[in-house]
Amino acid sequence: MEIQHVFHPHNLVFIEDHGIASKAAHCFMCDKPVEDWSYYSCNQCESYLHKRCAEAARKIWHPFHPKHPLTLLPKSPYSEGRGICDLCGKAFRRFVYNCHDCKLDLHINCALLQSSIAANFPNSLHPHPLFFVQNHNNEVESDCSGCQKPISGPFYHCSYCTYPTLFNLHKECAELPLEINHPCHGKHPLTLLPQPPSHPQKCGCSLCRIQWKGFVYSCSLCNFELLLDDLFSRPPLTDASHEHQWMPILRKMSFICDFCGTAGEKFPYFCAACHLFVHKNCISLPRQIKITRHCHTISLSYSLKQNQVEDWMCKICYKEVDISYGHYRCPASRCLYVAHVRCATDEAIWDGTIMLEGYDERSEEVVQEPWNLITDVVEQIIIGELMVASEIKHSYHDHNLRLTFSGKTKDDDSQCDGCTRPLSTPFYSCEQCKFFLHKVCAELPKQLPHPFHKHLLTLSNSHDEDNYSSCSACFRSYHGFGYRCYKGGCRFRIDIQCMLLSDTLKHPSHEHSLFLVHNNKGTSCSACFRKLRSRDVAYRCMKRCDFSLDVGCATLSLTAWYKYDRHPLTLTYLDHYELSQLYCDLCEKKREPNRWFYYCVDCDNSLHLNCALGDLPYMKLGNKIEDIGHQHRLTVVKNIWNCPPCKVCPELCNGQALECKEFGCNFTIHWACCQSSYFWDSIW
Repeated sequence: MEIQHVFHPHNLVFIEDHGIASKAAHCFMCDKPVEDWSYYSCNQCESYLHKRCAEAARKIWHPFHPKHPLTLLPKSPYSEGRGICDLCGKAFRRFVYNCHDCKLDLHINCALLQSSIAANFPNSLHPHPLFFVQNHNNEVESDCSGCQKPISGPFYHCSYCTYPTLFNLHKECAELPLEINHPCHGKHPLTLLPQPPSHPQKCGCSLCRIQWKGFVYSCSLCNFELLLDDLFSRPPLTDASHEHQWMPILRKMSFICDFCGTAGEKFPYFCAACHLFVHKNCISLPRQIKITRHCHTISLSYSLKQNQVEDWMCKICYKEVDISYGHYRCPASRCLYVAHVRCATDEAIWDGTIMLEGYDERSEEVVQEPWNLITDVVEQIIIGELMVASEIKHSYHDHNLRLTFSGKTKDDDSQCDGCTRPLSTPFYSCEQCKFFLHKVCAELPKQLPHPFHKHLLTLSNSHDEDNYSSCSACFRSYHGFGYRCYKGGCRFRIDIQCMLLSDTLKHPSHEHSLFLVHNNKGTSCSACFRKLRSRDVAYRCMKRCDFSLDVGCATLSLTAWYKYDRHPLTLTYLDHYELSQLYCDLCEKKREPNRWFYYCVDCDNSLHLNCALGDLPYMKLGNKIEDIGHQHRLTVVKNIWNCPPCKVCPELCNGQALECKEFGCNFTIHWACCQSSYFWDSIW
């Protein structure tokens, strides 16, 4: 049996024998393995499609969202090229059920899960109705809103609370008694609350220190709170890293944890021999870890209340470290790297890998293989005292590449095939085809750590099926090289421009140095005014300036060109115009006051950032884009004169756009327009 599917250009053949497909074969819609499932196969391009995915309806009415139908889209409807599923909290780029009006999104896997309405759930714990999901097929990896631990087994889900405020509850947490009596507080019964009671703004209790957001049992009369973990018995503990036994103290007391240096207001564990008070979770802190924020391993160090004679600054949060309490430091001589325990072990910083006791990174064997992707040096020349490769073979090109130190190419718009930036010397070029690589890009290492991500990253020139990628740091779409994470299901990728950034930044827009921060919830970028999310990395000033830059604005080019101006435009940070004069000279639309723009002081021309740089500054001109919804592949172009109108909106495609080069087709579209769900609705 053969079918023609709307999301695939070739006929698909139904396969009844489940053993034919290899274990590496994945469904192109849900990205799950096809083995042990009924599926369709394409003989022309080795694509696979589950039978249930092939039969998924284009529009569905889902119990999680009864107000509007959800439309199945083959790609993210958002301009950054990705989105977040409102059930499992995972990022997606392709195949999602979407409500355009409410901005609600469900992975195709999550949309097909079976659920039922939960009856009699107490309104005191959550105001919205909940849905019970018996089996989520390991799709949901978010934390339980009650105990703050990963979801496993049956759970309850609130469809009203969308990302980033997902509300999921373990079945066990949802069925907790609303009132209990506990031996740790025998005076009064404890009432179950969905979140801790309000504390003073500068409260130093343990719940405020760790910013606890889960359920607590509370006594309002005594200001006593008990976490769900504290409900169970607390036996003595032993750990291989400490020679003595840790004894629980079964009464509430204030203390400073000797291992992490933060306050505790609960029930510590105590070592009588060493006279140490610690949190339960700090007993098992790893003694040696490796993080991408530092080039060496760092070791846990704690002293017995020695006086601090000098100031130490945490290299992650840039606040003072009291070294009389536990902290991580670099054991290498002359290296002054220090970090708070909480900062170094934060889930955004550390991947959980523990280095074995006594590990010495200097003892690692040096692997004798090329550290970059230059597979052969064909010819070398001597420049001064340096030996330079003048002709090379590179893993990402079939022909030899020759080095050019000066001059220009025949095409002024030539771009590096690595970083896609305008070509500048020195660069390698292919004499047989238009392939160029900056010398620096040709020598990029195969693998690198980066402070933006906790896993090691690998250099790659592969992209999604659409023939482009989306940077996880600046959210721009890009061609060329990038670094990707291949750890488990991690989909982090970063373009070369962002890869050049470090954990500190000196930007001409601000007088102080800026430092990398991982959790930026509640802040906004000072350049574009975009509200930052908790997962966004950004640079912030630590001198109480309230100045932040997201990665997209931190990597903006300091100059740009405008077709009606013979001078370069300069990136400008402040407006000195009256509100009535704030217009862009290209699109003739208003500019927002004090939002960054490009300006020519000689010609008095002002342009929006996107108008000057285009929607696709890191896409290579001439490259093809797949699966945009048009019957032919589209080409990245740059229109300077005689700009054609967009097929979706009535405006001219001025600058970068996507164009069909097939004879007689005359199809041109803005990048932003081809990302909209209205466009996909129009082609069905």
